Amino acid sequence: MNKPYFLLVAIFLSLFFISCDNDDNGDTGDPEIPSGDVTKYVIAATPTASEGVADYLLTVDDLTGGVISTQGNGVEQDGTYRYYVTSNNKFYSLLYGQGNPGAVTTYILDADGELEKISDFQSETVQAFAPIGDEILLAKISRNIDEPFASWYRLSTESNQFVGEGQINTEVLANNGEVAFFTWITEVDGKAYMPYMSVKACCNDRFGTSYPDSGWIAVFDYPSMEFEKVITDDRISGIGRYFTNGLSVDEKGDVYAVSSAVSSNNGELTASNPGAIVRINSGEDEFDPNYFFDLEQASGGYYPTFHVYAGQGKFVLNMEAVADRGTYSTGKKYAIADVYNKTFTWVTGLPDADDIVLVTSRNNFASADGKTVAVGITTQTSSYVYNIDIATATATQGLEVQGGKITAIHELSYTE
Repeated sequence: MNKPYFLLVAIFLSLFFISCDNDDNGDTGDPEIPSGDVTKYVIAATPTASEGVADYLLTVDDLTGGVISTQGNGVEQDGTYRYYVTSNNKFYSLLYGQGNPGAVTTYILDADGELEKISDFQSETVQAFAPIGDEILLAKISRNIDEPFASWYRLSTESNQFVGEGQINTEVLANNGEVAFFTWITEVDGKAYMPYMSVKACCNDRFGTSYPDSGWIAVFDYPSMEFEKVITDDRISGIGRYFTNGLSVDEKGDVYAVSSAVSSNNGELTASNPGAIVRINSGEDEFDPNYFFDLEQASGGYYPTFHVYAGQGKFVLNMEAVADRGTYSTGKKYAIADVYNKTFTWVTGLPDADDIVLVTSRNNFASADGKTVAVGITTQTSSYVYNIDIATATATQGLEVQGGKITAIHELSYTE
C-alpha cells in the first residue's frame, strides 16, 4: 500500500541554479558525434540491495529486450522518493523533501545519447504538477482548514525559471465547509483542468469527506490562472486520487475522467458510486449526461486505480478487486478499456498478481503511434518492462533491469 507521505514531491517558488556540469566518463579524446537524431528511453530504478537508497536513471535504446543492471550504470539521484516528468524534451527529477525544500534536477539527452544535467535547484513541496504548453504548472496544496490555500507556480521549460505564481482559496472553491484538494492537473484546450477531492482538512481525518459521491473539476484560464468554473458530476466519486491523474484528452478533444470511487470518512470507504469513466465532449464545459462507463460492472468486480491513455479511445488500466478496495491501493492486474465502444478486455501475458512486488503506476510509457504501452513490473525474481500490444491486449516481457525496481519509463531525444 502506498503511503501519502511517500507521494509528495518537492518544488520551490524560488529557483536558482546550483550547478550546470557534465558527467566525466573518463574517456580520452573527443567523442564521435553521431549524425541525425538520437532517441533513448530513460528508466528510473530503485536499487534492491538496500533500503532507503536513491534511484538510478538508466538510458537504453530498446524496451523490447536485453538486460541492464543498476550496478555500475546510470546516474544516481540525490535523495530518496524521486518523481519524474518530461516536458519540452527535458527530464525533470523531483525530490520529496520530507516537508523541507528539496532538489529538482533537469536533464537533457546529449549527442552521445547520455543524460546531461543542465540545472539543479531547490524548491518547496508540491502535490500536483503537469506540463501545459512549454511550461509545467505545479501546485502546493494545504491540508489545513485553517489555512485553506493552494499555491501555484508556472515553471518555464525554456528558461528553467518560474514565470508566475499565485494562490487559490480552496475553501471558497469547495463551497461546502470542506476544502478542495487537487488530485492532478491536465491541459484541456489551453486551459488548466484541476480535478479535486473535497476533504475535511482537519482533525484526525484530513482526507475524509462528507461528500463521497461527487466528482469535481476546477477550470482555470492559462496562463493567467483566473478561475472560470467548477464542472461536477454526481454519478461518480472523486476523479483520480491523491497524487494520481484522473483525466485524459483524446485526439478529438473529448475529456475522459476516471474515478476509483475511494472516498472515505473516518477511515471507512463511503463512496456508493462505482469506479467508472465519464466524459466531457469537445467544446463543452459540462459532463455528457448520456455517457457513463461502469468499469466495475464491465470487469466483473474490479475498479481502476491508475490509467494511461494509449490513443484512439484506448485506456490501459491498473485494476484491483472491489473486495480489496483501498484509498492507496495499486491494482496489479491490467486491462484495456475502449471508451468509444465501452468494451473491456483483460491483458494476457503478464505475471500473476501474487508474484508482483511493484508496478509502475504513474510513469508508464505510451508509444506515439498508440500501438504499445510499456509498463514496469517487478516480480519476486527481477524487474522487467512489459510491452502491452493494444490491438491484441497481450503483453510481452522485454527489457530486464537487474538489481533494481523500475519506477518510471520516459523517452528523450537529441536533435542535431
